Amino acid sequence: MGIIKFLFSKAFLKQIILAVVAVVVICFLLLKWLNISTNHDKFETVPDLKGKSMSVAEIELKENRLVLQIQDSANFNPDYPRFSVIEQDPLPGVKVKENRKIYVTLNPSGYRKILVPDLKEKTLRQAKPTLEALGFVVGKLTYVDNIGKNMVLKMMHEGETLSEGDMLPKTSKIDLELGNGNRPN
Repeated sequence: MGIIKFLFSKAFLKQIILAVVAVVVICFLLLKWLNISTNHDKFETVPDLKGKSMSVAEIELKENRLVLQIQDSANFNPDYPRFSVIEQDPLPGVKVKENRKIYVTLNPSGYRKILVPDLKEKTLRQAKPTLEALGFVVGKLTYVDNIGKNMVLKMMHEGETLSEGDMLPKTSKIDLELGNGNRPN
C-alpha cells in the first residue's frame, strides 16, 4: 500500500512533470543546435569542371566553398586537354553541403606505354589482331623476298626497328615488314 500511495503523491507527480518538461526542453534545444551546426537548407551547387585545368577547377571550387579531391588519372582521352578534368563526382548542378569533397579524375599527359609483343615469325593473320587488342595500330605493310608468305620479319615505329621489350604509347602505329612467299635471290 505504501508504493501505491507514493506513486499518487504530490511530490512524485511533481518530479515526473519536471522530468518530462526537462526532456522536451533538451530535445528542442538539441534540434535547434543541429539545424544551426549542419547548415540546414544551405547548399552549394557543384560547378561543371569537365575540360578545365586543375588550377581553374580548384579556384571554382574554392569560390563555391567546396574541396577538390584528385583521384587517380584515367586512360588518356584525346578529346580533352592534358591534365584537365575528364570526370567528376558529384555531377555538375547537384546541391551539396559546404566543404564537401568533389572527386575529379584528370586526363594524363598521354597514352600509357605498352610492351610491344614479339611477333617475329608470326603470320600477319596472328600479328594484326594481337597488336590491335593491345591498342596499337597496324601501319604500313612492306613485303620483301622471303619464303614465309605474310610472315612478320620486322616491326618498325617511325622508322626505328622494334625489338622485344620495347615500350610504346597506346595507339602507336607499328609498320610491319612481311615475307612475300618468294625465295630470296
